[in-house]
Amino acid sequence: MTTMIKIALIQMCATPDVEANMATTLRQVTSAAEQGAKIVFLPEAFAFIGPDREKRLILESLADTADVARPILEKCQEIASQHGIHLVLGGFHEVSDDPERSYNTCVHLGTDGAILARYRKMHLFDVELADGTFLKESKRTLAGSLPVITDTPFGCLGLTICYDVRFPNLYQKLVDMGAIALSVPSAFTATTGAAHWHTLLRARAIESQCYVIAAAQYGNHHGRRYSYGHSLVVDPWGEIIAEAATDDAVLIADIDPARVQQVRSELPSLQHRRALN
Repeated sequence: MTTMIKIALIQMCATPDVEANMATTLRQVTSAAEQGAKIVFLPEAFAFIGPDREKRLILESLADTADVARPILEKCQEIASQHGIHLVLGGFHEVSDDPERSYNTCVHLGTDGAILARYRKMHLFDVELADGTFLKESKRTLAGSLPVITDTPFGCLGLTICYDVRFPNLYQKLVDMGAIALSVPSAFTATTGAAHWHTLLRARAIESQCYVIAAAQYGNHHGRRYSYGHSLVVDPWGEIIAEAATDDAVLIADIDPARVQQVRSELPSLQHRRALN
C-alpha cells in the first residue's frame, strides 16, 4: 500500500499579464516544495485569464517539437525538475488545428519535467446568468473526448477540469479506470461557486469514494470576470480536510490511500452499482 503523500494546491488570481501570473506560480510552487509537497496542483487557466484575442497570442503546443517556442510549458517543466516534484497544470492553453479555437488541457508533469499525461476538458461552460455573467467557452475552445487517468506517488489520479464536476458519469468512469483521487482545477464563477462549489465537490467525493483535489482561481481577473476561490481537498467520506479562502494561498493536505480502501470496504457502494438500460 502506498504511504501518505503530502500535496499542495495553488490558489491565485490570474490576469491577462502572463509574466505576472508565471511569477506568482513560481513563487507559490517554490513555497509548496519547501513545505514538503510531492505533488503540486495549479488551478485552471493559471497562466492567463483575459480577452480571447490576447489568449490567441500565448497558445502553445504540447507536441515535442524542438523548433517551436513554448515559454509557459518550459517554465513549468523547469519548476518541476528544479524541485523534483510532480506538477499538475490545471488548465493549459493548448493550440489546436482550428484557427479559432484551442484546447483547455490539464497536463501532468513528472519530477524531470516530462509530460506524463494530458486531458482535454470534455464539458464546456456555456452559460448566461441572472447577474450578467455570460460565458461561452465553446466559441473559442474545442472539447476533448477521452477520460484520462495518471499515476502519481499516492496512486491513480483522474483528471478533470472545472465544469466537468457537474457530470458525475465522468467521475464514475474514472473510478472504473482505477482512480483513488480526482483533480478538479477550476476558475468557478463567483455566482455559481457560492451556490454549488462545496456541494458538487463533496458529492463527487462521496459517490466516487475518492479524494477530490480542487485548486481554484479567485477574485477579479479582468472586466466582469470573477472567480469564487475556496480551493478544497475533500476526503473519500466527503469531509473537507483543507480549504483556502479568497486570496493567494498554498494549501497543504495529506492524501492517504489507506483511507480510500477503508471507506470503500466499510461502505461498498461502488460494488452495489447496477447497470441501467
